[in-house]
This record gives sequence, C-alpha cells and structure tokens, in this order.
Amino acid sequence: MPNESLERYKFLHDSNSQQLLAPKKMLDIATGIATGMEYLHQGCNQRILHFDIKPHNILLDYSFNPKISDFGLAKLCARDQSIVTLTVARGTMGYIAPELYSQNFGGVSYKSDVYSFGMLGFEMASGRRNSDPRY
Repeated sequence: MPNESLERYKFLHDSNSQQLLAPKKMLDIATGIATGMEYLHQGCNQRILHFDIKPHNILLDYSFNPKISDFGLAKLCARDQSIVTLTVARGTMGYIAPELYSQNFGGVSYKSDVYSFGMLGFEMASGRRNSDPRY
C-alpha cells in the first residue's frame, strides 16, 4: 500500500514513525477501521473474527483510507453464532483481549476484536504504545 501501515504514523517517540497525522485524519482512520470491522462482523455471509487488529495490520492507501489486512489468525463462523471456541490464544500482546488468555479460555466472540480496536484507539489518541513500560 502506498502509505504502508498505520504503524508508521502513530507513535510520538518511535524512530520508525515518519510523521504524526493530524487528529482529524486519525479520527477518519479510526472510523474507517470501525466500519471495516462492522463489515467483517455483520456484513458478510459468514462472520469473520480477525483476532489480530493492530497498527501493523492496518494498511493505508493514497488517501489514508484504512484497509484491514492479515487474516492469518482469522476465524469464520455463522452470523447467528455469538460464541466460538478456540483451543489456543490468537493475537498480539498489547492488543489481545483478556478472555483469549485467561484461565477460563475457550469461548470468545467478535468482542475480542472490539477490545483490540479499543487498544489501537488508545494508542492513536495518546501517540504511545500501550505496551511501553514508561507509561
């Protein structure tokens, strides 16, 4: 993608960040990600649970429109199925929902992606990595 991934633009103190985007542009990107997730969860014939929503997996086109990528950990389920069973945790630390690595691990839903989106949104708003021990 022409503007690479969101990872390139969102952190204040990261030598890999080329530039920070204006707050309005970040809001537009976040809204686009939410729209894409809504399509994955509600708009397809089968529900798609991504399980790895993170900056590196959000690609940006020429106009900075976000595209959700990397469906390697994704799981398909019926639209009327609210809970899916997993045998191993899926995702990236810092973005993975607590229910994916808890002792009661087993049943998860699209809400795991919503949690990951929330962590991504926190990073976009703060300009800091949620896993940075300095904060």
